[in-house]
Amino acid sequence: MALSTDPGITQDELRLAARNHGMPLEALRWPITPVGLHYLLIHYDVPLVNPTEFRLEVKGAVARPLVLTLGDLRARPAVEMVSTVECAGNGRALLEPRPISQPWLTEAIGTARWRGVPLATLLEEAGLSSGAVDVVFAGLDRGVEGEVEQRYERSLPVSEAIGASCLVAYEMNGASLPPQHGYPLRLVVPGWYGMTNVKWLTEVRVVEEPFTGYQVATGYRVRQTEEEDGRPVTRMRPRSLMVPPGIPDFATRDRIAVAGSHLLEGRAWSGRAPIGRVEVSVDGGRSFGDADVVREFDDPYAWCGWTFHWDATPGEHVLCTRATDETGDIQPLEPEWNLGGYENNAVQRVRVRVD
Repeated sequence: MALSTDPGITQDELRLAARNHGMPLEALRWPITPVGLHYLLIHYDVPLVNPTEFRLEVKGAVARPLVLTLGDLRARPAVEMVSTVECAGNGRALLEPRPISQPWLTEAIGTARWRGVPLATLLEEAGLSSGAVDVVFAGLDRGVEGEVEQRYERSLPVSEAIGASCLVAYEMNGASLPPQHGYPLRLVVPGWYGMTNVKWLTEVRVVEEPFTGYQVATGYRVRQTEEEDGRPVTRMRPRSLMVPPGIPDFATRDRIAVAGSHLLEGRAWSGRAPIGRVEVSVDGGRSFGDADVVREFDDPYAWCGWTFHWDATPGEHVLCTRATDETGDIQPLEPEWNLGGYENNAVQRVRVRVD
């Protein structure tokens, strides 16, 4: 991962930003993110898939390998769940020095209603070997990363693959997955950052030793230098985002609002435990007050809503919001730098001029 010595954005980053997009923060008003507003990251190319020829293989260290058509999967009992997915690099562009990659600010987030077959059901049907350690998920997309030609592959420990309510999903918000979101199949791993939710899923491979593919052993690791082994990126850290009040300045996106009472609103989530508390600051983070938390879904890894009343006085203000999950993990006021720009869950800051 390269680091920027120039505060300007590079052409490589512009190409990535043109292919991928974040969720406009005003879309936090929707409990379920409309498909076209849900954040999107495509590592390589969007594959063109013929649904009649498509197959999902469950193979490796299993007693009964499976080769399944889309019809086979849709014929099995289905479940639905609401799950929030955030990119591990969300907030990367706010770090200094800035890692050069997809230049996310805070918008790489979305919440959808997913429908499909529980992964645990397929693994039980295939019959895991007693020596199974990891489950590897491979997509149809191929590319070069870290000078390694590869298809996109991620893995989960067997315990997570079986016990984390993972879903092999074929629908998003009541319709077939769109091409950019993994048509015809994708993995949904509740609570984990987006890189684990493999799109265009075509192979589930059970292995009897830890998986050492690029996206696990080299990419998506929190470390300070290239020489460090670091630790893997796994579950989402707590985060709260606010719908920016008032109206925006076109170029800077700074907000302009009128004096008086404003109902601030937003959403909060964590991949480790439900949200226990959301706080809001109207003085740049010097002091915080409690927001009212609204839980709209029973699914433990779906975001929750919050509201906060603000009596806005004329002048310049910086609004902040922070979340604490039920483990006590709280958002930091300042970013915690790492080489890849991962897991930056520092509090959001929204500049507002009140007239």
